[in-house]
Amino acid sequence: MEIGHMALKRMDNIGIVVDDLEATIDFFRELGLELEGRGTIEGEWAGRVTGLGDQHVEIAMMRTPDGHGRLELSRFLAPPVVADHRNAPVNALGYLRVMFAVDDIDETLERLRNRGAQLVGEVVQYEDTYRLCYIRGPEGLLIGLAQELG
Repeated sequence: MEIGHMALKRMDNIGIVVDDLEATIDFFRELGLELEGRGTIEGEWAGRVTGLGDQHVEIAMMRTPDGHGRLELSRFLAPPVVADHRNAPVNALGYLRVMFAVDDIDETLERLRNRGAQLVGEVVQYEDTYRLCYIRGPEGLLIGLAQELG
């Protein structure tokens, strides 16, 4: 869809700030994402983008198997983290969760439980279309899983 002379190309990535970068990478690998790359972002130029001034951040870019979706995991070394929304309930304002389509929700849950995931509520079936659930992943991150039926 084109608006005026500008066209949106795609959603590039979703950023998630974490404290334990290694555990979060391992969790999303277990889910099926691939580690695309890692690096450190620092300096005045980066702070001009974020408005945080001089910053030092470790990042890891995770890619979905289809190659279209990415998560940018960030661990801030400086400045320190100032807020924590990890335990916000499902009806909290703001960005809340990421939803992933999976082949087998039960098998995925079993694998992710071995990495500390906890089911929020229960796995439910919506008509004859989907099985859905929310889980809390590493550091309490809210993640949705959806299995298309039929």
